[in-house]
Parts: sequence; structure tokens; C-alpha cells
Amino acid sequence: MEYMLVEALKGGCPDDWHAYTHHEFVQQLAEARLPEASFRHFLIQDYQFLIHFSRAWALAAYKSSSLADMKAATEVLNGLLHHEMALHVEYCRGWGIAPEELERAEEARANLAYTRYVLETGMSGDLLDLLAALAPCVVGYAEIGARLSKAPETVLEGNPYRSWIETYAGEEFQGLAQSVVAQMDRLFAERGSAARTPALTRIFTQATRLEQSFWEMGLKRLQ
Repeated sequence: MEYMLVEALKGGCPDDWHAYTHHEFVQQLAEARLPEASFRHFLIQDYQFLIHFSRAWALAAYKSSSLADMKAATEVLNGLLHHEMALHVEYCRGWGIAPEELERAEEARANLAYTRYVLETGMSGDLLDLLAALAPCVVGYAEIGARLSKAPETVLEGNPYRSWIETYAGEEFQGLAQSVVAQMDRLFAERGSAARTPALTRIFTQATRLEQSFWEMGLKRLQ
């Protein structure tokens, strides 16, 4: 029987996972009642996050022990640096945020805590540890996008955040999340054991809690 690692990790922190994927920031966004100032603050911090997220995927390539895993990591890295970052800048421009404002913004404490935790986990552990720290972001956003796109309470018509929801509900991002899940399952089958599950659960749970803090930062415009 194939071991579904990510499902097991989610099952190890059900309350935290629900608090993250159903955070008030997400709910207000779906219902078109999130203050624009909160969303703009989130977008600015998300730009800074993407920079460190790219570093983490570069680290994933370094931590890989096979060419296949190196290619998988660099494909994500290439997409982030040459596609996602440019799209984010243009998206922010549509919200009245100039590229210069993105560049000079200081990282909020929640952003610092989250991104440095991911990088430190990757530096001190192996590829599977790093992916366990990265997974809540990729898998969580995919789950949030898919849920919101179908939820009865979600407002799509006239919702200024509709494109955000559709991005993460879209085939491209859903495919990325599925590829990360599949890679983690494979790595666990190759080099994991039941003895590793508690440590991986701790990493995944901490990253999930830091994701909650990121939403909270956006909602309350915290620095």
C-alpha cells in the first residue's frame, strides 16, 4: 500500500491545518470583504516571501541526491524566477503598488520567521525535511484555491480577489502541488521509515502555524 505522506502530516495537525486553510483572511477574501489595505500589505510581503521561496527551491536542488530531483527543484525555481516573480510585479501594479515599493519594503516579522524557518530546516536537514517545510505553502494554497472556487459562500462576480482564487484553483498550480506531493511520497518510500514521521510532522506543523501567522500579518497589516 502506498504511503500518503502529506495526508499523514496533515492528519498530524488537523486543528492547525484547518486554522490555516480556513483563516479569516482567506474567508474575507472569498466573500469580497477583505480590506484592500490588508490585501496590498499581503502582496508586498508576498513579494519578499517569493524571493526566499526561490532560495529554498535552489537549496532543494543542492540537497537532491538524484538528477531527477535536481531537475524537479530547478523547474520550480525557474518558474518562480522567470515567470511567477514577473507576474506578481504586474499583478501588484494593478493594485497600485509600484515595483520600487516592492523592492524597498522591509520584511514583516511573520515573513522573517516563516522564510528563515524553511531555510534553516533545509540547511540542517535533508531534502525530505525541506519539502516538509515547503509543503504547507504549496499544498495549502492549492487546497484553499480548490475549496474557494467551489464554496457556496465564495463571491466570484465582482470580487476584486477573483483572479487570486482562480490562480490557485487553476490547473497549473494544482499540478505543481500534486507533483510536490508525489515527490514527497516517493522520497519517503525510498529513504524514509516510520521513525521519521514524528520529526517530519513537527516540521510540517510548525510551517503550518507560520502560514497562519502570515495570514494574520496580512489581515491586521502587521510589521
